[in-house]
Amino acid sequence: MASSTATSSQPDRPPRPNLAFRRLRGVRSPAEFAALVRRAAREIGERVSCDARYIGRVEAGEIRCPNYAYERVFLHMFPGRALTDLGFVPRSSVRGRAARTAPAAPRGPALEQAPGESPGPVEPYDTQDPWQNEPPNHEESDVLRRAFMTGSGAAAAAAGLVPLGLTTGAAPDVPAHRAGTPEAMALEEAVRRIRLLDDRHGADGLYRRAAAPLRAAYALLDAGATRQTTADRLHAGAGELAISVGWLAHDSGRFDDARSHYAEALATARMTGDPGLEAHAFCNTAFLARDAGRPREAVRAAQAAQRAARPLGSARLSSLLALREAGGWAGLADRTGCERALGRAQALFARGRTDADPEWMSFYGEAELAGLEAQCWSTLGDWRRAARQARRATRLQDPHFTRNIALYTAELADDLSREGRPDEAAEAGLRVLALLDQVQSSRVQGMLAGTARVLLPHRRASGVSEFLDRHASYKGPKPQRAGRPA
Repeated sequence: MASSTATSSQPDRPPRPNLAFRRLRGVRSPAEFAALVRRAAREIGERVSCDARYIGRVEAGEIRCPNYAYERVFLHMFPGRALTDLGFVPRSSVRGRAARTAPAAPRGPALEQAPGESPGPVEPYDTQDPWQNEPPNHEESDVLRRAFMTGSGAAAAAAGLVPLGLTTGAAPDVPAHRAGTPEAMALEEAVRRIRLLDDRHGADGLYRRAAAPLRAAYALLDAGATRQTTADRLHAGAGELAISVGWLAHDSGRFDDARSHYAEALATARMTGDPGLEAHAFCNTAFLARDAGRPREAVRAAQAAQRAARPLGSARLSSLLALREAGGWAGLADRTGCERALGRAQALFARGRTDADPEWMSFYGEAELAGLEAQCWSTLGDWRRAARQARRATRLQDPHFTRNIALYTAELADDLSREGRPDEAAEAGLRVLALLDQVQSSRVQGMLAGTARVLLPHRRASGVSEFLDRHASYKGPKPQRAGRPA
């Protein structure tokens, strides 16, 4: 279905090749140079998914100015040079360009434009920052910020994904032509943007809007592709999108919907023989089973994920899957099994990042390792160790992952309350409440509700009364089941 915001398929002028950037690459291949970019990003704590295709787009002049993450990486790689020395145009020349002057986005799955909001620029930037025209500390525009502060997460999601160029609503018509590279790129872009929006704001408000791109993705598969390589990309993209939509359902308490989406992704992986997608689908299935009170299934799914992941060569992926297994053992009250899995997870994590790590694992760092370990100790009833790891997670988390900061702080508040430290628990709970204008996650809200119940008998402790009153007055969405013991 064509977008109502579609523009001409050609820009006003053809892009000019970036010869300066091409000279900097020298004799290295685009893939080799992309690897250097990713390594430089890790050196300064940035996360970019640079590949040979991105380098080609830069050299072709399609990306006239990089987003802020890439800017920091490039300036780190070439100290003493400005962006213009690298062949890019000044940021001021592309900021705020009207959509009518920019190339049309590829046809593919996207979220519809929110009522009353303009499409905004579609100047090609990398997708690490979906609101690329804002300064680093102000990722959302005033419109998006107001939308989330008034509880309209779906409106912000729509505004963030408008540049992809399709509308939602009823199930999309099957395309009249076979899908090609533009559709595959748009599908991959939809996956990235949904993940970035979830990182910042949580799942509530995103889930219903994200289901339409998934329907569009499978319509593309039904239409067929021009080449086998494109078909493979479409299947992988559709599977990853099913997992992303499943996670939005999972995090917003819709466990049955999440299970269905994860099963869809697993079936896609099995049909196409994609071990990476299979490992990802089993990984999320294990997490869901743990939260849904099926710990034995969580263990089995995590072990199946580890078998699928073996040929991929990613120690970080194997580490995360060991943590999923540890969560299942904790749910079975098997402390020995849990500790063994945690030990494997930590040892594998210590091997560091590699180029084999899947793109979707950008969230998995020291903070997530500590946060998931905290959940294991909490499930086992070791509140002191759980609180120690949760506190560590809050200190280590990248500010980009606003939702995870809220999640780890809610975990900390809950663990402290159960350990018998009501004043510290209330202080942490107040910090979570302050984040709920930005984060909409039923998981976080459910954990906070549990903390409030535990703290009720301690109303006279310092800060507890204030927390309970503010929590009682919070008018956010009704929290759903989140796997937290009462």
